[in-house]
Amino acid sequence: MVQGTLDMLVLKALVMGPAHGHTIARVIEQTSEDVLQVEQGSLYPALHRLEDRGWLQAYWGTSENNRKAKFYRLTTAGKKQLAFETNRWREMVRAIGLVMGD
Repeated sequence: MVQGTLDMLVLKALVMGPAHGHTIARVIEQTSEDVLQVEQGSLYPALHRLEDRGWLQAYWGTSENNRKAKFYRLTTAGKKQLAFETNRWREMVRAIGLVMGD
């Protein structure tokens, strides 16, 4: 995964609604057609970092297999950050495309 993109991908995965860590990783992997693999050792520190920044809010709930799980939801600040990150990513992709001659 390109360095610095995990936060943006986590925020994007939560646009459809709250989810727990395993589901967030699955959404990213499935949406990318399994090109992007999310390691737990990277995901959970990212979730805590995003929560500390106020971009996610966490709460305890019950997962689909009836187990206690920590769920995450986007905050208003998280939605704004996602918009910022998305624009920055598109600018970067455009610039790299120009350099590569695409």
